[in-house]
Amino acid sequence: MFLSRLTPKRLVRESRGIYARAGSRLSEIRLFAYLSVLGPGLIAANAGNDASGIATYSSAGAAYGYSLLWAFIPMTIGLIVVQEMCVRMGVVTGQGLADLIREQFGVRWTAFVMLALLIANTGVIISEFVGIAQASELFGVPRFITLPLAAGFIWWLVVKGSQKRVERVFLAMSLVFFTYILSAFLAKPSWTEAAKGFVEPTFSVDTVYLFTVMALIGTTITPFMQVFVQSAVVEKGMDVDDLPIARADVIFGTVFACAIAAFIVIATAATLHSQGVYEVDSAGTAARSLAPIAGEYAKYLFAIGLFGAAMLAMGVLPLTTAYSISEALGFEKGLSRSFREAPIFLGVFSILIVVGCLVALLPGIPQIKLLLFTQCVNGLLLPIILGAVVMLANNSEIMGRHKNTLFFNIVAWTITAVVSTLSLMLIAKTIADMF
Repeated sequence: MFLSRLTPKRLVRESRGIYARAGSRLSEIRLFAYLSVLGPGLIAANAGNDASGIATYSSAGAAYGYSLLWAFIPMTIGLIVVQEMCVRMGVVTGQGLADLIREQFGVRWTAFVMLALLIANTGVIISEFVGIAQASELFGVPRFITLPLAAGFIWWLVVKGSQKRVERVFLAMSLVFFTYILSAFLAKPSWTEAAKGFVEPTFSVDTVYLFTVMALIGTTITPFMQVFVQSAVVEKGMDVDDLPIARADVIFGTVFACAIAAFIVIATAATLHSQGVYEVDSAGTAARSLAPIAGEYAKYLFAIGLFGAAMLAMGVLPLTTAYSISEALGFEKGLSRSFREAPIFLGVFSILIVVGCLVALLPGIPQIKLLLFTQCVNGLLLPIILGAVVMLANNSEIMGRHKNTLFFNIVAWTITAVVSTLSLMLIAKTIADMF
């Protein structure tokens, strides 16, 4: 009866309605599929904006104003290229970076890389706890209360949670970075001068200037980010079909993280540099210095950002170390595993959380010396990690048709050479300053 009443025109209209509803439903399914894949690239990039990173960006803005903003353009491109190779290796091989290094380069190189990563990450983890302490003390809460609570929360989240829950909480923590955008606007910067800083590169042979540029690059592209993002996409169960979305995740995450870092530079350039405050020894100092110039709100927004950033990195760094050691030694790993199933993975994570918390509770921790030391270790490790990543991504035996193209290889090797040279120069400058 219903079909008999359908005229040709009505039949066309009904058909179009069915297709429209089906298309809308398909678009919703695709959107949820995209959102389910997003995460590792965004988390890895944001974890790079940790307490030491915020201190470095604040120092750059205080010392040189807007003139170093141009450096974020090549740094963003370089980080996208490096992270994309790691994501591509993860989805194609189904193995973490430490797994592939052990299989392709042998146990000795793997042991050296893992030892260096363990030392560097332990130092940075301690600095993250110090950053949490500084942020809480800006609100009048003593570190003896904040640090055990923060450590307990992150430990409980990872040990008792699942991969999806951990990722969602880490993504939620990333929202706190929007406070730096608000801080920058409260600082009332000269947006014309900021725009000029992006498009008009300035160069100087001054030692401190070169050191600051090297520190910016070393803070933005760090070894733990490559290890984490590859292990995360493997544990997420992503495959080659997810590669386009995984790439989008890397690009979006990197652009977002580098934009936040640029806003930190803009905020401190508009306040500290303009008032003649050219030196910042920590992110906490930068937050306190904003108050007399941009007001208490700017100080507290900066402190909230510092707290959230340190919490995120304090979770990601021990996980990265646990992933790499478990992969290198061939032990079971995974956020959905219990202590009985993955004792080494969760044991390493737990020990690093406890050590970081206890050391940060000690009075008079020399944070700057600790960061300089970890910078040296990371600077030594970065050329090795980047070289291994490029060689592995160009290996046709493990990558097949997804290996690097000739053009991509030229770009990747250029980035590796430049970043490695600057890292080694940073080590030399740091050691020279020590003596």
